[in-house]
Parts: sequence; C-alpha cells; structure tokens
Amino acid sequence: MTRQLEWTVGLELTEEDGRTRAEARLDTGTAHLTGRGSARCNPSDVDVPAIGDELAAGRAMKDLAGQLMREANRDMEAVGAGTVPQHTGPGYGWPEAVS
Repeated sequence: MTRQLEWTVGLELTEEDGRTRAEARLDTGTAHLTGRGSARCNPSDVDVPAIGDELAAGRAMKDLAGQLMREANRDMEAVGAGTVPQHTGPGYGWPEAVS
C-alpha cells in the first residue's frame, strides 16, 4: 500500500529585549501541535540575533519533536505495540559540558 502525505511546519520568531521566542506549528491535516522555545542574550555577550534565532527555533522544533514522539508512543500503546525506548543522554552539543 502506497501513501503520500504532506505535513506543514511553520516557524514564527519574535525578539524583544534580548530574548527570542519561537513557535513551531505542525499541521498534519488531522492534528495540530505547537512547540515552543526561547533564547536570551547574556548581557556580557555580543548581540548576534541570528544565534538567538537558531537556538530558539531549534528548541521549539525539539519540543515539537518530543510531542510528536509522545503521540506516536500513545498510538502504539493503543494498538498493543511496544514503545520506542527513551534516550536519556544529550542528543547534541558538547558531551563534556553536560557531565
């Protein structure tokens, strides 16, 4: 069986007073999910808006991905299938900074 779907993700960024907020919105045609993320510029750092955009957007998309994975786990449990094991460590960044 072949199927083709198109899901749309929109990303909205706003910046005010050194804080960037992001909302990632997923529309599957049957469901809507919204992920949120934010970033702030440390007052002692150089203000580079693109970095705040990237951090806030990445965090919003990570939040959205987590919601989507939890939804998939609920759906799998509902039909009697096992769930995907949860990853407990950092998925990105400098591992030595997290330990």
